[in-house]
Amino acid sequence: MDSSVLFSMRLSLQVAAVATAFIFVIGIAVAYFLARKDFKGKELLDVLFTLPLVLPPTVTGYYLIVLFGRNGTVGKIIYQWTGWTIMFTWYAAVLASFVVALPLMIKTARAAIESVDVTLINASYTLGRTEFETAVRIILPLARRGIIAGTVLSFARAMGEFGATLMLAGNLPGKTDTMPLAIYSLSGSGEWSKANGMVIMLTLLSGFFLYLANRYSKRPIY
Repeated sequence: MDSSVLFSMRLSLQVAAVATAFIFVIGIAVAYFLARKDFKGKELLDVLFTLPLVLPPTVTGYYLIVLFGRNGTVGKIIYQWTGWTIMFTWYAAVLASFVVALPLMIKTARAAIESVDVTLINASYTLGRTEFETAVRIILPLARRGIIAGTVLSFARAMGEFGATLMLAGNLPGKTDTMPLAIYSLSGSGEWSKANGMVIMLTLLSGFFLYLANRYSKRPIY
């Protein structure tokens, strides 16, 4: 493995780790809100969060450009204030991976939270605990299998993100070329030996994370 391959591997792990950290916090909050609260438009909100899971990655990338591009709705304001744009940086790869992988965390964590026995929750309220205390001490611990599985799946999805990353971060060698983007470039230039090695490595990593997700989702709660 030469330096370019090592860079792509390191960048993919870095992007996936940062994206998953945000996914863990925001995903649990959104999943809890959707699972425990009843309000008008609840399922519509769930659909909006889930859309990146079913939309073509290029469509998701297009929406991100419209929002966060230099002349985008949010990106324009950021550029006017700071003179900086997220486009064509590794931060853009984090944003793309976050948006695409977040639905996996929300869906998995929401299902786990909704499966918690309501009688245990009501018993906690009866003992005088607040909603926050009940969530921290009862609901989230009992839902931890789904939360852990969702986190692992989100990390694996973030590592494999391609389409939205290509549109928002570009494919700049030594700067934004994550493993999927590097494989795309290597295969396009005919460097099949390097491409094969990275494909096998990414496949093994993805399979490993799927195995972990399955193990945690089936592990009994004590």
